[in-house]
Amino acid sequence: MKHLSWAPLGALALAISAIAGGAHAADEKSVAVTAIVEHPALDAVRDGVQAALKEAGYEAGKNLKWQYQSAQGNTGTAAQIARKFVGDKPDAIVAIATPSAQAVVASTKTVPVVFSAVTDPVAAKLVPSWEPSKNNVTGVSDLLALDKQMDLVKQVVPNAKRVGMVYNPGEANSAVVVKELKALLPKLGMTLVEAAAPRSVDVSSAARSLVGKVDVIYTNTDNNVVSAYESLVKVGQDAKIPLVASDTDSVKRGAVAALGINYRDLGEQTGRMVVRILKGEKPGDMKTEVSTKMELFVNPGAAEKQGVKLSDALVKSAAQVIK
Repeated sequence: MKHLSWAPLGALALAISAIAGGAHAADEKSVAVTAIVEHPALDAVRDGVQAALKEAGYEAGKNLKWQYQSAQGNTGTAAQIARKFVGDKPDAIVAIATPSAQAVVASTKTVPVVFSAVTDPVAAKLVPSWEPSKNNVTGVSDLLALDKQMDLVKQVVPNAKRVGMVYNPGEANSAVVVKELKALLPKLGMTLVEAAAPRSVDVSSAARSLVGKVDVIYTNTDNNVVSAYESLVKVGQDAKIPLVASDTDSVKRGAVAALGINYRDLGEQTGRMVVRILKGEKPGDMKTEVSTKMELFVNPGAAEKQGVKLSDALVKSAAQVIK
């Protein structure tokens, strides 16, 4: 009796294994996420994106390759991350905040890009208009109605005439807000006093330059400012200048009040757009979305330290009162 060789069976088993592995790899999707810097609002966007993917059945370590990198506030690093991610050829790149989105969009015309937490994607030249882009880019804006922001400023400081703003002139979303405030404030009997902070380390000195010149400081979602918010709070307390923010997380960190977007919700909204792309939709057919959920946060303790008292009506109308 001839001795049977098991080699063909072994080869067959390997072939079946390879086919199964290939099928699994084909089922796996890949999403690469980058943010210009880590701070509570942008971290909430990232976590919201991941939650929406998981809810749709895409889970890291199972059927989703998930990678995340922060540029640590450096636009050069943002460009390096963008090039690396484009080279990885993921199914979608999520770019959180304007500088990261600009870096990614400049690096690819083919890989689907979904931006998030970008105030004005048209001014930032990410998309040609608010309609479907017909290219590889779509996303979610955190655009806020500035007249409502200034209504809140008036409620916090009823006699405010001079509004200070610390911002990075190189960040497109901040430049847009400054331009719009310059047009809006005179109609409300107020003026804007600017203080440039090109880097996070400049925020404190920029804030100090406003002392004696302003009645209130308004902060938008400028990433340099938000990442160094505690240094701004110290100036506000020392000089008794109230801080009014557009980012609700900043209220937990010492702003008096903010009428802003829930960035976790914004991330989930972004994640749902990514899911549509993973299921075959083209980003160029998807209109840029805007978050419509606004929440008022107040911090009466911070108000007292910054020389103002919040009205009972304002505190009662808040979604959250920080103790």
